[in-house]
Amino acid sequence: MRQREIRYLFLCLVALASQGVLEAQETPEPLFTSRDALLAGGFLLGAISLVPADVALAEVVQDSARQDDPLLRAGAGFLRFLAYPGSLGVTGSLYAAGHFLERSEMAAVGLHATEAIALAVGATLLAKGLVGRARPAVDVTRPFDVGLVRGFLDGRYRSFPSGHTTAAFALAAAMTNEMAYIDPELRVPIGVALYSVASLIGASRMYHNEHWASDIVIGAAIGSFAGWKVVRYHRTRPDNRIDETFLPQNAEKPVIRLQWSIPL
Repeated sequence: MRQREIRYLFLCLVALASQGVLEAQETPEPLFTSRDALLAGGFLLGAISLVPADVALAEVVQDSARQDDPLLRAGAGFLRFLAYPGSLGVTGSLYAAGHFLERSEMAAVGLHATEAIALAVGATLLAKGLVGRARPAVDVTRPFDVGLVRGFLDGRYRSFPSGHTTAAFALAAAMTNEMAYIDPELRVPIGVALYSVASLIGASRMYHNEHWASDIVIGAAIGSFAGWKVVRYHRTRPDNRIDETFLPQNAEKPVIRLQWSIPL
């Protein structure tokens, strides 16, 4: 039973990653489409269906053998740092380097990814405060323990959704979509790498007993949507005020092919 539930969670995250690659291949004029509503509804239902399995999945990752493994502990700690503040460190560095080198395409990736993270994390913080879901560390047997607005008052009740997962998927979605415009040949390898790391970050939050599996799925969905829509907005509206204000205007436009590389 637990193996089936773990596979289901994995398939949800893979589906999000696949959608990110598909979104990166097209740039329709409308910012939102009917497919967005269907996808959001599907992942909401998926997260709801995972709630009854939250306890079983939490028990799997909290197994003493896994918790006592020094490699797993170190890896989970590194992934937590990589999500935050690491994600903002990556995007801020890209933006600063783009300005310093007068490369607007590099600065655009950093700027748009930073916007996506800020938007996604802002929505997540609001949801955390409003829903007030207890973290599994409070009581691993009570995944339905929620309280309206109590998340604003006590950090123990900010489980839903996962903020670190949100930030990681926002970065993955934004940078993958940017590659479709800048250097399409890099879209798939970068997307696979970033979404894989984002999924591992989600798993690390369960390992630290900070989030339920359903928190991870919703965090991934929020982050991915933010990344897709921020990039689509900027790329279908190239003369928007944000880009004109914050991107270097005396260099190449952001739509040209990539002339730099990121060591992964």
